[in-house]
Amino acid sequence: MPETIEQRCEAKGLRMTGQRRVIAQVLEESSDHPDVEELYNRASGQDPNISIATVYRTVKLFEEAGILEKLEFGDGRARYEDAERDHHDHLIDMHSGEVIEFVDPEIEALQEKIAEKLGYRLKGHKLELYGVPIRHG
Repeated sequence: MPETIEQRCEAKGLRMTGQRRVIAQVLEESSDHPDVEELYNRASGQDPNISIATVYRTVKLFEEAGILEKLEFGDGRARYEDAERDHHDHLIDMHSGEVIEFVDPEIEALQEKIAEKLGYRLKGHKLELYGVPIRHG
């Protein structure tokens, strides 16, 4: 499997314009879960000619090609991450909007067990936890 988002786009036969390459690189470098506004801010920093409409069209194209995964955490902002990343779950801070990634082997095993108990073999899942910080003091 090709490595970078840009290489995977090319492998899927997407026409890669200069602006699409910039957006692919910005996504590649993002360790957070940027929404379109944030992607636009970062991409237009590298190429001032990129419009927000181009960013919207590009993430839609990448999502339809299975290169990006769209995440909707109920705050009205669709965020994006690389669909090829290793599996992980999300905890969303309802105050700040921060998205914390985690993997918990016990949760993974429990989900498998629940599916099995219901007569299914698990092929995938998404887990989103929503919380507020516990105030210590």
